[in-house]
Amino acid sequence: MYTLVFADDIGSQLLHGIISWDFLQFIVALASIFGFVLTSAAILVFAERKIMAWMQDRLGPIHTGPHGLLQSVADIGKLLLKEDIHGKKTDKVVFLLAPSVFIAPVVAAFAVLPLSPYVGIPGTALATGLVYLVAMSSIDVIAVIMAGWGSNSKYSLIGGLRAAAQMISYELPLVLALVGVIMFTSILADNGIGTISIREIMNFQNVWGITHIPVLDFIFEGFTPWSWFFLFQPLMLVIYYICGLAETNRPPFDLPEAESELVAGYLTEYSGMRWAMFFLGEYGNMTIVSSITTYLFLGGWSGPGVSYLTGLHNGWWGLLGNVLALGYFIVKVYGMCFVFIWVRSTLPRLRPDQLMQFTWLVLIPVTLVNILVTGMIYLIVSSLGLPTWVFLTITAAVNWAALFAFVPMVTRVTNSSARRAQSPSIRARQRMNAVPSPALPLRDAVPARVALPQGGSATTVVDRGE
Repeated sequence: MYTLVFADDIGSQLLHGIISWDFLQFIVALASIFGFVLTSAAILVFAERKIMAWMQDRLGPIHTGPHGLLQSVADIGKLLLKEDIHGKKTDKVVFLLAPSVFIAPVVAAFAVLPLSPYVGIPGTALATGLVYLVAMSSIDVIAVIMAGWGSNSKYSLIGGLRAAAQMISYELPLVLALVGVIMFTSILADNGIGTISIREIMNFQNVWGITHIPVLDFIFEGFTPWSWFFLFQPLMLVIYYICGLAETNRPPFDLPEAESELVAGYLTEYSGMRWAMFFLGEYGNMTIVSSITTYLFLGGWSGPGVSYLTGLHNGWWGLLGNVLALGYFIVKVYGMCFVFIWVRSTLPRLRPDQLMQFTWLVLIPVTLVNILVTGMIYLIVSSLGLPTWVFLTITAAVNWAALFAFVPMVTRVTNSSARRAQSPSIRARQRMNAVPSPALPLRDAVPARVALPQGGSATTVVDRGE
């Protein structure tokens, strides 16, 4: 049996799909996300220059545009017009593909990052959103190695290998820091099954019940800061953010790109727009790390009025609610990006031994202990038949105590590693100071003659002035 499909029916179905509300939502979300990715880097560069200048008692960009606002636009124009220069002996295919491999997962990661209840492409409903984001972040390691190897330069190769070792090492505690949040979703769920979906994790941070009091419902519906996960897992928030700094090669973990040591790391042989693609990817990763922090620990786009207005099922009020949600989300994300800039202005660069020791001997054990302690607390509380809020209170108290103990522990480890690294030079200095050499008497600024020890053949002049 055959079915005839007429062209008019196909055309009408296609036209109906194009003018549908779902297709319009997809177009708006796609344009918003691409615009957010492309403009975020320019905004962050200008903000970084201004904030660092403010912290260091400088002015920053002031000449291009009012208050220097057009400086980033001028830089983008310069990069677009620069000639694409690369070495003659580079591995051309690998060298040219590396920037695209680096920027592609950054753009793809935004497919599962909803900006508001309305602005989100179909991938935002992905049930494995966190796994997808972790997978996308691991692709950057391949691009960095490609850039270092394809440049056919010792500086680039060393920078690429350092960056790969750093990114792989810090990716382990980064993932382990998120396990505590997933455990919370399993405990808070009615059926005991947790989630790794970003939208559902945000919903777990909203415990407000409708009271039918307009003022209270408007403020707190969908906005309950006392249930945000950073209050129960503050140490994991700090560790995740530290790992995010290392993953994006930002100070104090910018050793792969240390200008004073490696010229420019794996970017040494790149120029023009290919260099700009790496630059855009770094700031895009900053935005992604800040977005995940916002979703998992700070309630996402939640804020006063969002859920109330979007729940009225009125077009204009729903639009206002989505605009509010987008505003809250952007404020939280750029607030976390401000911490990136603050850390860059404050902390010095780590040595290679400190960088690797910090992740393998400090961060990974701490995250594993957090998972173990969280599970033990839940087993004890559930065996005693106590309610969930008791578990949350005990976990929050233990985690905050661990956070305050974590800071002096890091200080002690850093000092001990610094003393261990400096011990050879300290011992050599002590040996030199143990037997001081006698000062030679001078006569009219001319060294006197000094007799050699017994067994010497003659006297000689020792010039201590050299």
